[in-house]
Amino acid sequence: MNKIENIENLLCLALTKDIGTITVNRLLSHFGSSDNILGASEEELRKVKGLRSNQLQAILSAVKVDPRPELDLAADNEVKIIAYDDPLFPKSLLYSPDPPYMLYIKGELKPWDIKAVGIVGTRHASRYGREQAERFGRDLAQAGYTVVSGLARGIDTLAHRGALLAGGRTIAVIGSGLLHVYPPENRDLFTEIASSAAVISEFSMNTSPSRNTFPRRNRIIAGMSLGVLVVEAPLRSGALITARQTLQMGREVFAVPGMVDQEQSQGCHKLIRDGAILTTSVRDIIAEIGDGKEAQSQAEMEISPSVGAGRAAGDEINTKEERILAAMGGDNFHIDELCAELKMSVAEVSSTLMIMELRGLVVSEPGGFYRKI
Repeated sequence: MNKIENIENLLCLALTKDIGTITVNRLLSHFGSSDNILGASEEELRKVKGLRSNQLQAILSAVKVDPRPELDLAADNEVKIIAYDDPLFPKSLLYSPDPPYMLYIKGELKPWDIKAVGIVGTRHASRYGREQAERFGRDLAQAGYTVVSGLARGIDTLAHRGALLAGGRTIAVIGSGLLHVYPPENRDLFTEIASSAAVISEFSMNTSPSRNTFPRRNRIIAGMSLGVLVVEAPLRSGALITARQTLQMGREVFAVPGMVDQEQSQGCHKLIRDGAILTTSVRDIIAEIGDGKEAQSQAEMEISPSVGAGRAAGDEINTKEERILAAMGGDNFHIDELCAELKMSVAEVSSTLMIMELRGLVVSEPGGFYRKI
């Protein structure tokens, strides 16, 4: 994909009140680029469905916003800001509903972070939950996966630490700007993760954490992951929100069983009753999503100077891809229909389709549909 986006333009939109991510994504879909959005007339903006009058006026005023203070603040704190069309923007995140159009990064993302598993759970973890979170973080890292979590107290913290102890990669997605480490006692962990992999946020540098920012953080954890593991969670838990978001993206949810008389286990047990994969070891995860070698191989090809943006001449189609292409025929197919037709898991079909789109074999359509190119 050719670089079309201007970070300054996107910041003008992001820093303007009343213009949220859904609105910007709708505008980008309509106009094609932030240049065109900021250059649009009021008459042209009125043709965009769903815009309220206050949003329309906010968009017209966004061109007056000065993004330089935010850019300077990011540069002073060694934070990169990348747009959705940047080669290092997480590809799997682009295939999620309402994706962020811009990310702030402290550290460095790698193309092979596409081989990622999320780990989430309660802040008030039991000793058992803490042990399991660290064990799965460590074992996933040793198996070559990037562990994605939210830097929160409890399960998140232990999942990150487990991956670090194994010498693997772990990415923290935070529900605040990168100048506001939350919880504050995880500042050293924040620094360690940023030094070895990355801490990311979609929020401007000075955004404080709030009840509204954490659900948005959770959808990024789900969107970056081939599947999400819930280690320990009560029935009312942000981890269950992340699990729902994961399922809505057509990806697999895993849950660790806990002690039957503990409140912290009830959310995981409900997930298992509702169809989540009962998970006692990393082998259970790999059995559903595969070893991730295809995703990692494709990611490495994406940064090779000898490989273009589309499918390279001579690329071989593997057996999974052949089956999917045969099932699709000449029609648009929904991912659920493909899973039923091929008797493959949602996670397996989703990850294969993502790789196929990167290779120029299929293209995704709104609503979870895909068609052959």
